[in-house]
Amino acid sequence: MSDLKTELSASAGNAKIVYFLYLASLVVGITGIVGVIMAYMNRSDAEPWLQSHYTYQIRTFWIGVLYSFISFFFVFILIGYLMLLIVAVWMIVRCIKGLKFADKGEAIPDESSWGF
Repeated sequence: MSDLKTELSASAGNAKIVYFLYLASLVVGITGIVGVIMAYMNRSDAEPWLQSHYTYQIRTFWIGVLYSFISFFFVFILIGYLMLLIVAVWMIVRCIKGLKFADKGEAIPDESSWGF
């Protein structure tokens, strides 16, 4: 049983790294780009349950970019600051959700979701 858990955690390692890079991007910024590149590179040859994580991560990046762009547009009327905070919370929740499923070795249930 412990060998299976070790094998699952080893195969999910890159997916977890991408989640941590996304979380770091809330402070550093550039790490999100590194994370999405890693997700694109690893998605095609991963196991099916991991492919769902990589698809979820890629969607998280691009939807986050879209939400951030819209928020920056509204910064001029001050509501954008609140929207940026909401985008940050959205990103954190998605990353924590993904890490939880990756730890269990399970696929993301609804990888095409725009929300949490």
